Amino acid sequence: MDIIGGAGDAAPVGDLVKDVDEATFMQDVVEASMQAPVIVDFWAPWCGPCKTLGPALEAAVVKAKGAVTMAKINVDENQRLAQALAQQGLPLQSIPTVVAFVEGRPVDMFQGALPPSEIDAFVKKTIEAAGGSADGGLAEALEVAEQMLADGDHADAAQTFAAIIGEDDKSAAAYGGLARAHIASNDLDQAEAVLNGAPAEISEAAEIEAARAQIELARQAENAGPVAELAAKVAASPEDLEARFELAQAQHAAGDAEAAVAELLEIFRRDREWNDGAAKAQLFTIFDALQPNDPVVLNGRRRLSSMIFA
Repeated sequence: MDIIGGAGDAAPVGDLVKDVDEATFMQDVVEASMQAPVIVDFWAPWCGPCKTLGPALEAAVVKAKGAVTMAKINVDENQRLAQALAQQGLPLQSIPTVVAFVEGRPVDMFQGALPPSEIDAFVKKTIEAAGGSADGGLAEALEVAEQMLADGDHADAAQTFAAIIGEDDKSAAAYGGLARAHIASNDLDQAEAVLNGAPAEISEAAEIEAARAQIELARQAENAGPVAELAAKVAASPEDLEARFELAQAQHAAGDAEAAVAELLEIFRRDREWNDGAAKAQLFTIFDALQPNDPVVLNGRRRLSSMIFA
């Protein structure tokens, strides 16, 4: 399944990065930039910084998967072109010089070598200046995968999230989504394995933490008791906080997060330190598992705060 906007059939490097001269400049830069932005690298064989900038710039362009192309111009071999551009207000005072063309005209430039992060930012800015997206369609693919998951197509959602990770292994949203797809398929061990395999730099991202919370709640649900029996037990003995906590777990397992939050808040109101603060910890687990703007989260956090600061 190829959801990621052609990512599975990315353009060959030769189509994205070309050597351009005076004869092909109009076609490969000016005319080509009417369809997609073109980044022009003015370089020379004797230029030391060019030897590091060129490959880094090529890598950034290739990573954009056709949203931008690159033209390489050897200024030693195309001096008349450099002079003509200077007359058009584009002086090449030093090299490397990199110029972004959009719709036939230069829109941005820089001179000298840059670190990879700034090169990526330049490429992204160029693509966005042309009204495009620099992520190769990954944002759209994430939306498709999320819709699949919402529609119950767990296997297809998992496949799409995995494909996104294959394109961007730092996508916390894709790791979290893949884990949630496995949770929905009742494969909690695989969901944990997905999150454990996420790069360290995104291991504490909100999407990862949300999936971890969902796994914890799903494991609790496996051992949850019957709601009716636990509710009757609490009604008969309101001070039995253990029974009330079990009721909250059972309610959440049954899909009633709002009722579960209400019971946990009642435990916190009665004894906030009960069982080493278990009620508050469970509340935060539920909050983490839900969307931040979920009414259950918003109301629950507001009520908890009012108790804490009362």
